Amino acid sequence: MGEAAAAARGGLGRRRFVTAVTAGLAGAAALAAGDPAAARAPRRARPLFLGTYTSTPGGGTGVGLGAYDPATGALTATGVVPGVADPSYLALAPSGRTLYAVDEQQAGGVTALALPWGTGGLPVVLGSRPTGGAGPCHLSVHPRGRWLLSANYLSGSVAVHPIDGRSGALGERTDLVVHSSPPPGPGQTGPHAHQIITAPDGRHVLAVDLGNDTVYTYRLDERAGTLAPVSQAALRPGAGPRHLTFHPSGAWAYLANEVDNTVVVCGYDRRSGRLVPGAPQSTGTGPGVSYPAQILVTRGGRFAFLANRGHNSLTRYAVEAGGARLRLLDTVPVGGDFPRQIAFSPDERWLFAANQKSGSVTVFAVDARTGALAAAGPPFAAPVPVCVLPL
Repeated sequence: MGEAAAAARGGLGRRRFVTAVTAGLAGAAALAAGDPAAARAPRRARPLFLGTYTSTPGGGTGVGLGAYDPATGALTATGVVPGVADPSYLALAPSGRTLYAVDEQQAGGVTALALPWGTGGLPVVLGSRPTGGAGPCHLSVHPRGRWLLSANYLSGSVAVHPIDGRSGALGERTDLVVHSSPPPGPGQTGPHAHQIITAPDGRHVLAVDLGNDTVYTYRLDERAGTLAPVSQAALRPGAGPRHLTFHPSGAWAYLANEVDNTVVVCGYDRRSGRLVPGAPQSTGTGPGVSYPAQILVTRGGRFAFLANRGHNSLTRYAVEAGGARLRLLDTVPVGGDFPRQIAFSPDERWLFAANQKSGSVTVFAVDARTGALAAAGPPFAAPVPVCVLPL
């Protein structure tokens, strides 16, 4: 997207986003700490991080730093942390002191960044570790903050790294599990691990594999940092499961299937870690090609939202029967092209969408009573945004 187009849409162009690192490096850290030096940033602003592809034409140069106004949802660029290759997914440590990024390259890696809250400085890169696989596209931190979990998309494997309790830095990988069975689904050449998360029970880790049409459950040994297989949940052939999120009760989970453009409500047994997929249902996108990307559920468990790439929309569902049922309410245009990832602000007042192909982040106000979405201002221009993490 050119500078003129970005200006016409009310956002910042790529050049201004990148060079903001020289215009206001205090950025998100100063804002979060309430530092008076951040007076030029939006009043009462909160920090936000952006993931991108650094190896893609028009992409970023590292992890983007920004801020949003919690009263209006308006976004502002505050800088860039260079030297992180293809940070396409980001996750925050439970302590809030460390940010983790995948390095989505052929020789995959994960990178740790210390967040210097209160110092007015940029996040500091603590170092990177290889994941043992290719194209890592997702990572998450175990709730107790001692282990980093990552999913290697291209090689269909999941990895575990220890986290230093004092610095947040990563140690050498303690485990690597390849999804060698079942065989790939229709049109797939192999396994493609797309997500790895810890279940609400804290004892089980679930890995979603698009290539094998399977969700794997593991038990994490918190002393050794190893994964022991527990069970496998098979989706219908060609579903292409991509992203899973849990209902607050922990008894239900919602799965977005990228390839067949469906969502599935899954039952979850907290004792055994067994996931039981239900029947596929509509995303509300109608005919045509569309690829569901990510599904979110509100903290109170009343509404779920799905990002649809291709249809370029957000689907709203009512969550019913204690989490056992999704009822499609509507879809709204996302205001950008190819919404790769969506995220709530911590108070769930705002929903942010990272639109990969249009180079924009769009913000929506979320009605707490109805779950209705309303666009909050013009799109914010950013270089190939594929992940947004508001704090």
